Amino acid sequence: MSDSDKPLFTHHEHALDKEYHVCPECGSELSIKHGKSGTFLGCVSYPNCQYTRAVVEHERVEDKLLPGSECPLCGHVLAVKQGRYGMFIGCSNFPACHHIEQEPQEIIENVVCPSCNKGSLQEKTSRFGKKFYSCDAYPKCKFVVNHEPVEGCCEKCHFPLLLKRNMAAGIKYQCADKKCSYMQKLL
Repeated sequence: MSDSDKPLFTHHEHALDKEYHVCPECGSELSIKHGKSGTFLGCVSYPNCQYTRAVVEHERVEDKLLPGSECPLCGHVLAVKQGRYGMFIGCSNFPACHHIEQEPQEIIENVVCPSCNKGSLQEKTSRFGKKFYSCDAYPKCKFVVNHEPVEGCCEKCHFPLLLKRNMAAGIKYQCADKKCSYMQKLL
C-alpha cells in the first residue's frame, strides 16, 4: 500500500473525534454554534440540555502574586491574573475586593472637550488595541474621536476641535464635527 492509499486518519482517531461530539450530560450530539463570545460546541437538545464547551481549550494561567505590592483598597497582595481580554493586575482578595490596576491615561494638553466644555480629551486603548480619544468626564459626556485631537478651529464651520490626519499628501487637519469633516492644510 503506497502512502497515497493510506487513510488520512486511523479508525482510532475517528472514534476519539466522535466521543468529543457527544454531550456528557444527556448523550445527545454536540454541534458547532456561534454566539456573541465566539464559536462553541453546544448540545442539540437545547433548551432541555444547556451543556456547552469551548471549541478550543485555552490553557489557564494561574494567578501569580506580586511580592511587595499592596492593594490600595484592602491591603492584600496584588497578582497578575488572566481575564476575558488578556492579562491584568488585580487584588488577590477577589471577589471580596474588585481593585484592578489601571494604566495611566495620557491627557492631551490644552484640548478641552468640545461637547461639554468641562473635561479634557485623553488617549485610551480599546480592547482590540486601537487608540481613541474620549472626554475624561465620561459617563456624563460621551464625546469620542478616533484620530489625534488638536486644539484649533475649523475654517469652514468654526467647530472648536481639529483632528490630525496623516494623509498621502502629508499632514492635514480635519474638522472634528462629523457633519462638516472639512480638511485644511494648516492650523
